[in-house]
Amino acid sequence: MASTYTTDLAIQLMATGENAGTWGQITNTNLVVIQQAIAGYEGISIAGGAQTTALVMTQNALATARNAVIKLTGTITGNQVVTVPNGIEKTWIVSNGTSGAFTVQFKYASTGTGQTWSTTDKGIKILYADGSDIQVVDLSTLSGTVATAQIANYAVNTAQLATNAVTAIKITQSTITQAKLAANSVGANQIIQSTITQSKLAANSVGSNQLISTGVTPASYTSASITVDADGRITAASSGSAGAGGFQPTLYATGPSSGTYTASPTANRLGVYMWAGGGGGNNYNGTVGFPYGGNGGGGYYSKPITQPFSAPYSVGAGGPNNGQSGSPTSMTNVGTVNAGSGGNPNVSQASPGNAPGATFPVTGRIIASAAPARTVFHTFMCGANAVFTTATWGAGAGIYTGVEGAIVIFENTGT
Repeated sequence: MASTYTTDLAIQLMATGENAGTWGQITNTNLVVIQQAIAGYEGISIAGGAQTTALVMTQNALATARNAVIKLTGTITGNQVVTVPNGIEKTWIVSNGTSGAFTVQFKYASTGTGQTWSTTDKGIKILYADGSDIQVVDLSTLSGTVATAQIANYAVNTAQLATNAVTAIKITQSTITQAKLAANSVGANQIIQSTITQSKLAANSVGSNQLISTGVTPASYTSASITVDADGRITAASSGSAGAGGFQPTLYATGPSSGTYTASPTANRLGVYMWAGGGGGNNYNGTVGFPYGGNGGGGYYSKPITQPFSAPYSVGAGGPNNGQSGSPTSMTNVGTVNAGSGGNPNVSQASPGNAPGATFPVTGRIIASAAPARTVFHTFMCGANAVFTTATWGAGAGIYTGVEGAIVIFENTGT
């Protein structure tokens, strides 16, 4: 009669009347096999490249798959598969003692997916075969909880905690003190928006190291243009010049004269006042006082400029005393102010000059008749402020020469 064996551990079974005279030997062998299944330990090398290593369950003899504890050893240079016979039911403690960053899979020979150690996992697994697949015993399959008494002091460190695993519920209020925080360990992700209020900050506790850089280059800015975000931080800054410092007088000349005006390197706008020459008087029938020459035109010009800037100018002379017109005053790319006409025997006052294109054209009138010149009172506007001045500007009377023109230039220098 053929011998029979158990399905899981391949232990020989003896029916009544079998194996007469050999019971002792067979029983001893069975006891050795059972001992291997209960307490057996074996180191099994799986060194080498990717391969499958089959553990066997030999009948009535010691066998690799029957051991209670198996340690897989050797340097592996490829992913490994370790198999046990299909369908057996058994428990193992398996240690991955290999070296090499490759996976190790423990499974049935041709069924199920078994359990796999990752490339960096060199740990120990408790495995059991249920006839269909190889299962693992870990905390997810065990009932109950791990209490404080089961955890050694300082045994749980950062590596054992999943990201965001410790929540507010797990932390007793006020148990995390400053001494327990590493330097620079609290970042924006650990702070709920608006939870740090002014009352929680010590006086002078926020310094330059606590402020996030806005990307603005540290520097001294002149007449700065700045950008401020919703939190009051300066996020952009640049130097400017427009409107800074006001207008400064840089040239005054009377006619007849000419020259070239060169603006300062930082100027971005000119304010130019120009007056033309007055007309000369006309000796009418030898009578002094009539007819008068016309007042020279006058005006203010506001001129934006681009550096470098230079422009010629010419200041007009007053008309001679034979009743001739005065000369205009002009500046290239700014404007021209026309002179007053010479005295005309047929009128008491000759035509005054004008200032085409002037921002604020001005007119004059004679307020005194004393010879040889007439005091002229003129008014011009600058913004909302009225400015009043007097000058010997305008007409010559009778045999007298007209008053010369003038130019005054102001710069916005940006300082």
